Amino acid sequence: MNQMREQAEHFGAQIEYDDVVSVDLSGDIKRITTDGGEEYQTRAVVITTGSQYRKLEIPGEREFSGRGVSYCATCDGFFFKNKPIVVVGGGDSAMSDADFLTRFGSSVTLIHRRQGFRASKIMVDRAKANDKISFLLDSVVTRINGDGSGVTSLDVRNTATGQQSNIPANGVFVAIGFTPQTAFFNGQVDLDQDGYILVKGGSTKTSVPGVFAAGDVTDKIYRQAISAAGMGCRAALDAQEYLTSLDNR
Repeated sequence: MNQMREQAEHFGAQIEYDDVVSVDLSGDIKRITTDGGEEYQTRAVVITTGSQYRKLEIPGEREFSGRGVSYCATCDGFFFKNKPIVVVGGGDSAMSDADFLTRFGSSVTLIHRRQGFRASKIMVDRAKANDKISFLLDSVVTRINGDGSGVTSLDVRNTATGQQSNIPANGVFVAIGFTPQTAFFNGQVDLDQDGYILVKGGSTKTSVPGVFAAGDVTDKIYRQAISAAGMGCRAALDAQEYLTSLDNR
């Protein structure tokens, strides 16, 4: 990372460590305001604000994040070897995570708020065929409990009957999707129904001339560092081409 920063600075990039709080993308000159009160004016903007894991927003989730609560099965599954694991979600990611985590956990319970799943049939069938996975449907996690060593159990409510129960778990993997970081653009660029920035064709051009987007803020499929880096390079080339076209007018 340091080498990438040094290379960018070598070619004239100025790097500021601050949060963007508002943008004005109208007109030929775009205006970017940061948390420190600085306003930057520019002819081209590349948006790479990414996305974040969607949270359950329940008691105990924040407290035990990194101590039993995880959002990445491939990253953290190994730490729960021979321990009870819960996966929360009903999409392809949840099914894939549950199947993967059976390599480590003593058991894997998949909790979903409905009877039906968003996941594809092939992913659901694969999960159901794995005898180490059990399903707790029509259910939501209401609280994550633990102690000094990490997560110990979950409070669960049945959405059909209202019945409360408590199930043991040491690992909780939340797989309920992602939220793109686009809210602060306030509708200035076109988004899809899930809030991801729409780009034109195979380019990184957005609906606003001079504004480009790359990485997880526009990519809801791969979400990989390598694909985001490649798209960022394409965005830089698109921005360069745009600026050259302005200079040649």
